[in-house]
Amino acid sequence: MQSLIHKIKKAIILSDEAEKHVYSIAKEKLISKGKKLIHQGQVVNKTYFVTDGCLRSFRLDKNGKEHTLQFAIKDWWISDFIAIYNNELASLTVECLKDSEVVEFNPKDLNEIHSLFPEFEPFQRMNLERHVVSLHKRILNQLELTASERYDLFLEQYPDIEQYTPNYHIASYLGITQQSLSRIRIENTKK
Repeated sequence: MQSLIHKIKKAIILSDEAEKHVYSIAKEKLISKGKKLIHQGQVVNKTYFVTDGCLRSFRLDKNGKEHTLQFAIKDWWISDFIAIYNNELASLTVECLKDSEVVEFNPKDLNEIHSLFPEFEPFQRMNLERHVVSLHKRILNQLELTASERYDLFLEQYPDIEQYTPNYHIASYLGITQQSLSRIRIENTKK
């Protein structure tokens, strides 16, 4: 919880009352590797701030193939935001890839915090802006970069993730097959 409070205080001036309110609406949780926090097709009423560990969101297509949308590591948020903001059932599954610590919130409580403590609005806006920028970069990278370039960028963004993430998760995030990922790794060792 302290890492979230620290992140908030780096962005805005946080009153004692506002800090107490954050504590009152948050739940710190230890999540075991393999646990699914959100299942595709369910109602979504939680969002998570990762304080330690790694989670991922993915979607199963009609053929049963997984498509990884996001990895969430320390200081990242994860949920099915489409479901939350469009009041729909989950289109994603969120699972824990290694034992992790998260701070869990009800999205309604987070939205109400703006009316109670308007100083949170710039913090939330910055989070949304970073999220949109990140998604746009990811889309452009998928369109413009080679698979090898996408893999190199992935390693920069997530330097230690290969220790606990299966190859098929990484391949699905990059939009390539596991065989292509293996080939890229072999080519990289030759450089």
